[in-house]
Amino acid sequence: SSRMSVFIEAASPHTMNTYGRLPIALSHGQGCRVWDVNGKQYLDALAGIAVNTLGHNHPEFAPALQDQIGKIIHTCNYFHVPDAEKLAAKLVELSNMTNVFFCNSGLEANEAAIKLARKFGHDKGITHPKIVVYEKAFHGRSIATLSATANVKLQQGFGPMLDGFIRVPLNDMAALKQATVNDPDVVAIFFETIQGEGGINPMRAEYLRDVRALCDQHDWLLMIDEVQCGIGRTGKWFAHQWAGIVPDVMPLAKGLGSGVPIGAVVAGPKAAHIFQPGNHGTTFGGNPLAMRAGVETIRIMEKDGLLENAATLGQHFHNKLKAELGGLKGVKEIRGQGLMIGIELDRPCGVLLRQATDAGLIINVTADTVVRLLPPLIMTTAEADEVLDILLPLIKTFLAEAP
Repeated sequence: SSRMSVFIEAASPHTMNTYGRLPIALSHGQGCRVWDVNGKQYLDALAGIAVNTLGHNHPEFAPALQDQIGKIIHTCNYFHVPDAEKLAAKLVELSNMTNVFFCNSGLEANEAAIKLARKFGHDKGITHPKIVVYEKAFHGRSIATLSATANVKLQQGFGPMLDGFIRVPLNDMAALKQATVNDPDVVAIFFETIQGEGGINPMRAEYLRDVRALCDQHDWLLMIDEVQCGIGRTGKWFAHQWAGIVPDVMPLAKGLGSGVPIGAVVAGPKAAHIFQPGNHGTTFGGNPLAMRAGVETIRIMEKDGLLENAATLGQHFHNKLKAELGGLKGVKEIRGQGLMIGIELDRPCGVLLRQATDAGLIINVTADTVVRLLPPLIMTTAEADEVLDILLPLIKTFLAEAP
């Protein structure tokens, strides 16, 4: 085991050098806990970046996948996949929308949304359709989704970016109207209800309602990226539901398959029939294994009341974080909803990542200064307190020591 830990310290010689990895290789998990190859245990408050909805080795989910693997993993889209129809029907019911396209990731779902918006424009005779996107947004790393993303650092070296995007600040209705005034080429507004990678930045409910009204007024598509904030993470199935609105296009991924790669684009009546046969497709999208994962994830979430758990546990986290860190010098803001929590500090705090793993806790730092918590939705109050017992002293010590 000592040789293994020495090996992991170095960069892997055969995989592309694309991630600043921690020197840890995880071997297995149970519930909200994972173990590395050296036998060290960690409490998981990241869930694979909002992916492992049901934690690890769930007693109902794992056997369901094993059952599916023993039957059929992949067919291809020449054939009907019964679980795809079942999952689509469930997503339609939960979202109040009408039709679903399945793919394999959040990037692919967002890419499909961009294609939908452009075709929507072309069908109306707009030759250069434009989509409104936001400051601090993250929608993926393909050329199109990277162009919609706001992070210049991520775009560097991959230009030219696609044109056809108008960028506006968050929660600023005047700026949105100003940026789109008398522009006949605008076809859609595209954003995350709560920005994830950008630092857990929520769109305000009243702003969401105003944007919905603006889209209705101009016949634009309202496209809401729920890849990270959807699938029960905030205590409702989709974070925009807190504002009582329904989008026209909703990309999903991450938590929908509890670890099995999956993506989906849910469309309302305005967008449901833009794609016709031959307009869009994917080899693996809607495959029987991913569809079974989606069906079982939602079934278990409903049966075990995981939306309620996300809401009440999120409140518990917020109350304790505000009580312990609220007035502390160096803590700028504690924000988010349900089990999507950001603690913004006034200085870069990437060092906390390594300190937390050393202490047996998996968290994440995003946008340089935001500690991000995205635990599995099965987490208990006792486990939440355990997370805080490790994390709070680390943050306090860090703030006391740093300049």
